Amino acid sequence: MLKKGSKLNSILTGTCPKCQNESMYVDKNPFHLANVLKMNTKCSHCGLTYQIEPSFFYGAMYVSYGVNVAIGIAAFIVSYLFFNTSLKTSFIAILATLIILGPLVLRWSRNIYINMFVHYDPNFKA
Repeated sequence: MLKKGSKLNSILTGTCPKCQNESMYVDKNPFHLANVLKMNTKCSHCGLTYQIEPSFFYGAMYVSYGVNVAIGIAAFIVSYLFFNTSLKTSFIAILATLIILGPLVLRWSRNIYINMFVHYDPNFKA
């Protein structure tokens, strides 16, 4: 399903978008909250600098907003329509879902954002 070279592989695994051989993050576990956004400066395989320009990942905030809205809507649909809960319970379900998935969303938004600008290079040789 997640073949090397696909954008989805790079986004979900957090690997370098150019070579997909190495994680962009210092700590691979997003639930270690002290290190959730600590990134390597460059890929040791292909040399891609992750911080393409100063404040590059500020644009990921917009991606994060969209991802959080989508997750909130999905949590509402599941809780309210499928489980027939009250609006108050659905609101609590949305908040709980967003809090639990918060560290993942932070990383996913950065991964999505960098993958919009950097593409996989199948001809790259390590």
